[in-house]
This record gives sequence, structure tokens and C-alpha cells, in this order.
Amino acid sequence: MSTEALSLLTAFLAVLLLLAWPLSILLTRVAEGGAIPGLRWLAPVERLLYRLAGVQAEQGMGWKTYALALLVFNAIGAVFVYAIQRLQHLLPLNPQGMPAISPDSAFNTAISFVSNTNWQGYAGEQAMSYLSQMLALTGQNFFSAATGIAVAFALIRGLASRSAQHIGNFWTDLTRITLYVLTPLSLVLAVFFVSQGVIQNFSPYKDVQLIDPVTYTQPKLGSDGKPLKDAQGQPVTETLTARTQALAMGPVASQEAIKMIGTNGGGFFNANSAHPFENPTALSNFVQMLAIFSIPAALCFCFGRLVGDQRQGWAVLGAMTLIFVLMTSVVMIAEQQAHPALSALGIDQAPGAWQSGGNMEGKEARFGIHASALFAAITTAASCGAVNAMHDSFLPLGGAVPLVLIQFGEVIFGGVGSGLYGMLIFAILAVFIAGLMIGRTPEYLGKKIQAYEMKMSSIAILVTPILVLTGTAIAVLCDAGKAGVANPGAHGFSEILYALSSAANNNGSAFAGLSVNTPFYNVLLALAMWFGRFAMIVPILAVAGSLAAKPRLVTTSGTMPTHGGIFIGLLVGVVVLVGVLNYVPALALGPIVEHLQLFAR
Repeated sequence: MSTEALSLLTAFLAVLLLLAWPLSILLTRVAEGGAIPGLRWLAPVERLLYRLAGVQAEQGMGWKTYALALLVFNAIGAVFVYAIQRLQHLLPLNPQGMPAISPDSAFNTAISFVSNTNWQGYAGEQAMSYLSQMLALTGQNFFSAATGIAVAFALIRGLASRSAQHIGNFWTDLTRITLYVLTPLSLVLAVFFVSQGVIQNFSPYKDVQLIDPVTYTQPKLGSDGKPLKDAQGQPVTETLTARTQALAMGPVASQEAIKMIGTNGGGFFNANSAHPFENPTALSNFVQMLAIFSIPAALCFCFGRLVGDQRQGWAVLGAMTLIFVLMTSVVMIAEQQAHPALSALGIDQAPGAWQSGGNMEGKEARFGIHASALFAAITTAASCGAVNAMHDSFLPLGGAVPLVLIQFGEVIFGGVGSGLYGMLIFAILAVFIAGLMIGRTPEYLGKKIQAYEMKMSSIAILVTPILVLTGTAIAVLCDAGKAGVANPGAHGFSEILYALSSAANNNGSAFAGLSVNTPFYNVLLALAMWFGRFAMIVPILAVAGSLAAKPRLVTTSGTMPTHGGIFIGLLVGVVVLVGVLNYVPALALGPIVEHLQLFAR
């Protein structure tokens, strides 16, 4: 790895740690239900929201009630987002006159944003009105993020409580997380983005004069909108010169802020964070990366505070960071290499030339290889899905890293809330395996891990691989699935595998090159997103309820410590072996074969 890349990674982790610690204090106080210093003036708003909703804020819920409230709320949210898209041509704040979104695309998008996936099979500036972007999509960016954090709080309460019958109140958690965490952070971040040049307006799209007119050739269309053909059956073309370009406008900064803070990832523009109106400067790019990891990292410290042992939070954060650094190093080194086809031409062959050259295909010149590779690792480790480079254009090993990070189960920092509760499920599995090896009943934080917890944990861990591999198999066997592949062979398979992995693990980024805005993929990916989110959340809440009801045992000399280097190594091993082992045959058919083919030419 070059010195520049190492310096960037080191600076990122150092600043992240400095930000995560004070943010964890805020998250802890929100979880505990007390007043928030500096935000006490929002307390009347909180009470008013409870009164309007008829919520008894202090009334605890068992895990079944908590899960039912969560599912009902998110189902209603999906219906609302679907309706806004289908009716956007009749609603205000649509200066471009965008038509209604098709039923299958609206269904996919509704499930996508409710599940915190933010998969986009459309180009935002060409499909969504300002109202749809602001009210439907941005609204769900807040609620889906708050849902993930709420589940993390519920699981932590299950581990920290002593013989309790409840794991919190979903409505209280949802309200306090949105009001005291997501809204203030998003407001501050949006103002910062505006200062950097991210646009925030309701203007119609603007036609601007091109400095250099562009001449191009395109098929000529008849009155019926179909391409014309000459007497020989060849397409009739016409040569045109473009002297102006339409620049998309809109309320971008407000969506960009919660997109990053909530690890949502859906961009206002199709180019996402590679667009200069979404991510204009190197500083905004660095802050966006920090925003993606800030809450997931802070939740680790919050976990330590709530269970009364800060070392537990450091252990989880250490395991996450170790895997992240190793995977990021691979993608950075891979993308610093020159493409073999260019090497054959004698390009970048001088000693040390790879350090300043490398694979620039698909990357923003403003950010370069190092910042693009780091962004790719962060966004796929964190279940965010925002992109500032085209992952499809990475070299095979470089592109394999984002794919594998997603397939870890999005627990390497992961989404807000979902990363922590996913990693804690792996921690429960790790102590169970350790217990089997030493012949002792496994315990985690003083709670016995028994058959019920292992059954629920197994469901939570296996649901996403089942969705990914089954969905990929269906797509490669069906004509409708293969029809969307633009790059046949190993790379085309990687595109399908990436799409299903991204959907089922609620990431939302894409390899691209795969045409997914079709009824087949819209329905297939929507099902993967919904069950990948909620078929994992429900068993996790079941684990939380079961652990909450158990007494907390006293630590003895025979208790396995879960805060030292040995446990961190065990946890990393379990995540690697259990999280990725399911995908090894599929990876062998995709990026591994492509790498061998590329360097065998």
C-alpha cells in the first residue's frame, strides 16, 4: 500500500474515533430515556408526539409486541412511499412534470427505502419529483435508520437487564432516536454540505450554454417513436449538435445528510456521490465517509456503557476495525495496480509507477484511486450503498472486496444499528463455539446461551445467504434474469451475485452493467430486501426477549472473558468462516475466475 493510501486510512480512523466517543454519550442517554443536555428544549416536542400518537412512553414491550409494532410501522411506510410515487404526477413540487412511477419500480423503491437498502433501479433526477424525493424517500431515510438503532437498543437491553419482561418501547425508541440523534446531526451536516457547494433548492432544471458544443449521431425516430430504417433495413441516423445542457436542481443537501448519517445510500442523482452537486470537494468526500461510520462506531461504545463494561464495546469495535483494515488494504492495493491490458502496451511499467498510476477506470478524477477505494470499502462495510466510483470498473480483486464486505452480513461497522446487532449475534455464536470446545455452558455478559438463542441466531445468520444464493440461482436460470446482463461470462455472474447480495444484506450499491429496472428484478430484489431486513430483525428481537428474562450470572474464574485479544480473534474467525464461507463457490464462479482470466491473457 502506498504512503498516501496508508495516511488517508490512518487519518480516517483517527478522526472517526474522536467523533464516535462523544456521539456514544448522546446515544446512551437516548437509549436510557432521560433528558438530553443541550436538547432539553425538544422535550415538549417529544411529549407532544406521544400525546398525538396515544403512546404511553414509559410502558415497556415484550419482544413480540415490539416486533409487531416495528413490522406494522414499516409496512405502513412502504404503502405510503408506494402511493407517493404512483401519484407524484398529481402532487405538487413537481416542476419537471415527472410522470407516475411504474407499479413494479414503485414497489421495489418502497421496499428499498423502508428496509434501509435504498437500492435504486432508476435515475433520481429523471424519475422522482421533489416531493417524492423529500417526503417519501428522505422521510424513510430517517425512519429506517431509527428502526435499526431501535433494534440494537432492544438487544443491548436484553443483555444488560436482569430478569426483565420487556425490551423497551418501540414507539419511544423511534421517536427519541429521530428527534435527538438523526435530526440534529442531519441538520448540521446539511448546512456543512451547502457550505461546500451541495445544492439545496426547488428550482426547475436549468439549461446552461456549453463551452464546447458536442456533435453526436443517433438513430432517427418516426412519428410512432420507433427507429426508422432505410430500404436495406439499416437504421437511419441523424447528426445533431448539442449547445446546451440541462442541469438538474433540487433539495439535495437535506437528503445527502441523512443518506450518510443513516447509512441509507440512495442518491438524489443517478451518479450518487460521484456527482459534483452531491459531493463537490475532497473535504465533503472525507466528511461523507466519516458520516457513514460515525453512528455504527459510536454504537459500540454505547453498547459498552449500557452493559456496564466499556471493554466489551472496545472488543466489538476492535473486531470490526481489524477486518475493515485488512479488506480496505486489499482493495487499495488492487486498484493501485495497472490494468494488464495497459501493461501489455508498456504503460505504467516504470519502477514505482503504480504508486501514482493504477486503475483509474470508473473513478472520479477529483478523488483519485485512494479516496475512491476507501469510499468503496466504507460504503459496503457499512450497509450504506452510496458510491463515488463505479464498482463495476474495479479490477476483479478490487471489485471482490466490496462484494465480500457485503456478504459478511454487513457487520463490519454495518448499518446504523444493524451492524452492531449483527455483530452481537456473531458474538453469541462465538461464545457458544467456545463453550463447546471447553465443555462449559456458554455465557455472554452473564447470560446463559442456550438452545433457543442458538436457533434464533442461526436463523438470523442464515437468512441472507439463503436469499442471496437462491435469488442468484433463479436469476441465472431464467431468461428474464439473463436478459439484463450486459457483460456475459464471469463478470456478468458477478453483477447478478452483487445485486442479490446488496439487496438481501440491505446495502443498496450496485455493480452496474446489469439492467435491473424490469418487472423480474424489481420484484425479485424487493423480496430479497424485505426478508433480508425483517426476517433477520424478528429472530434478533426474540433473542433479546429471551436474554432479558434470564438472570445475570456472577462472573467467576471459569467465565470466559469476552473483552480480550483471544475473544477478538475468535469473533473475527467466526465472522470470516460463518459469514463468508457460504459464498465461496459463488465467488469462485465470479470475481476469482474473472481475475484468473484477466491475468492469463
